[in-house]
Amino acid sequence: MSQKAELEYGEVRNYVAGEWTAPGNEGIPVDNPATGETIAHIGFSTPENVDAAVEAGQDAFEEWRQRPVEERIQPLFELKQLLEEHQDELAELLVDEEGKTFAEAKGELRRGIENVEVATGIPSLMQAGHVENAAPGIDETAVRQPLGVFAAITPFNFPGMIPMWFLPYAVATGNSFILKPSEQDPLVPQRMVELAEEAGFPEGVVQLVNGGVDTVNAILNHEGIEGVSFVGSTPVAETIYERAAASGKRVQAQGGAKNHIIVTESADLEFAADKAIGSALACSGQRCLANDVVAVEESVYEEFVDLAVERADRQVVGYGNDGGTTVGPLISAEHEQQVRNDIETAISEGAELVYDGRELEVDEYDGNFLGPCVFRDLTADMVIARKEIFGPVVGIMPVSDLDEALAVMNASDYGNAASLFTSSGAEAKRFRHDAEAGNLAVNAGTAAPMAFFHFGGEKDSFFGDLHAQAEDVVRFYTDESVYIERWPNA
Repeated sequence: MSQKAELEYGEVRNYVAGEWTAPGNEGIPVDNPATGETIAHIGFSTPENVDAAVEAGQDAFEEWRQRPVEERIQPLFELKQLLEEHQDELAELLVDEEGKTFAEAKGELRRGIENVEVATGIPSLMQAGHVENAAPGIDETAVRQPLGVFAAITPFNFPGMIPMWFLPYAVATGNSFILKPSEQDPLVPQRMVELAEEAGFPEGVVQLVNGGVDTVNAILNHEGIEGVSFVGSTPVAETIYERAAASGKRVQAQGGAKNHIIVTESADLEFAADKAIGSALACSGQRCLANDVVAVEESVYEEFVDLAVERADRQVVGYGNDGGTTVGPLISAEHEQQVRNDIETAISEGAELVYDGRELEVDEYDGNFLGPCVFRDLTADMVIARKEIFGPVVGIMPVSDLDEALAVMNASDYGNAASLFTSSGAEAKRFRHDAEAGNLAVNAGTAAPMAFFHFGGEKDSFFGDLHAQAEDVVRFYTDESVYIERWPNA
């Protein structure tokens, strides 16, 4: 393969103080997970690179925070338009570096754009309340104020959406922002920051630093950073939370998941099977909202298993930019092997593999492909029922009733999301009150909140107090001061 072909997208760069520069340390290749070809190279930032970004962010913050809020949101309107105009380009790039299908990539970008839209409403979202005559002769007002430089450390599986959980809100509230994307697929974040530059943000307000663990540590240790947002696995989220909090930073850390679907005997089984398989296999299962354990009432269990296998067999595995593909590759060969190991563990523990996609081959491509795998007869103690697999794997478990299904679900260490399929309002109400997860859905395969609601998470799925998106993240990026006013001669 020629050097030109290997570096189709060139060198990944940092964006600091309005300048595009190469990170200071040697890094790693960026590979297309569908073809195995190297498409770019990413260097890793040094502590000095992070210092430069923080210093530029602090300088920019002092002027940016003083701008009227109506001025601060104008570049967001421009950014929204640019993201819309370049959505197909970004989607194709996302497919090349992450492996999603083109439709999944566009859907992800749409969700990111929705957050930009919501953040343009900061003049309303930042309002904190006013009470006249709160005490004799005293009026009292709450005021939200920005704090300084914030950073976000984002994962490989949604490189176009998750940065937008944070960036628009941070800058609209008057802060400056540093993005550290995953080193596995940094090209879409780089392109989005290029569009942010074009949208007109002043130098230092939006910045990009690339790198790995050392770069993350430099961010966590830096005294000039006020807060850190993170999305990734639970062990890393917990570490980020502890390290950032210990250094006096605000922190929100979204961790892993083990999400459940509950199917009761009153459910529309065809519909439930469609949504359950779609949820488990979307984005090749590499998402924290994948519902990969399905607890089904015994009276309809056999019928549901047959329907699930039928739907798994309809999937088309391949390169995401090829028409008709429904399941793309996994992010890396190492991750593919880990998922295969988890499948072997499930078999050894006694789960029955009723649809086996391990031997699937994709013509013309030598990527990290794994076909859908459907297990039946899970028990709650199996690894596959407890561990986040992060692959195109779904396990189906028989339960006696809704009570048992809720008990199984609530026993999980995780509490990210869950869905219920039912025709009973009473069951839906019970689910709403008793399910221990931060994102809940009834008769919907994926409990994905719109951008004007926060993205929930409980137990080991979230560390912190304020979540991503909407009003929660506005509170995260601002401090609320109370202003008390009395005029004795009035």
